[in-house]
Amino acid sequence: MDIDPDTKDWTWVLERPCPDCGLAAGEVVPTEVSARVLADLPRWEDVLRRAEARVRPAPAMWSPTEYACHVRDVFVMFDQRARMMLTQDDPLFANWDQDETALEDDYASQLPSEVSTQLVAAGRAIAATFDGVLADQWNRTGRRSNGSTFTVGTLAQYFVHDIVHHLHDVRG
Repeated sequence: MDIDPDTKDWTWVLERPCPDCGLAAGEVVPTEVSARVLADLPRWEDVLRRAEARVRPAPAMWSPTEYACHVRDVFVMFDQRARMMLTQDDPLFANWDQDETALEDDYASQLPSEVSTQLVAAGRAIAATFDGVLADQWNRTGRRSNGSTFTVGTLAQYFVHDIVHHLHDVRG
């Protein structure tokens, strides 16, 4: 069975706590996102060491490995976007269809050990990017094609929700 595409606009997580994972992303201090990412990397490594890491808990739900592939790609995508915001004036982000990426990259067939290595490297890279943000850069802006505007600070908050939420999804 195919996974139903996620078409929700998750920007609401900046305004209120997520009822699923409990994170109040809008209350996360952006300068603390890097440390949060680094602290969560071992949890992802543990998830990917599980014997059932490639098993879908339900036919229409990603396996822990598929979620980890998505998180790895979220690290890369948000790192690119943060870097754009730090080097360009109010950049417009290209659309990213996460469900299309999951199919094209065949998340379901990827090896947990390889995904773990890639996820950790990508997590460290975005943590370094957020660590390098200067005080006067947190308010630089960028936009999604749907009109949502982010500052580097709100991008960091929005991003960290994705990571925490998916750890919750895989019971990490």
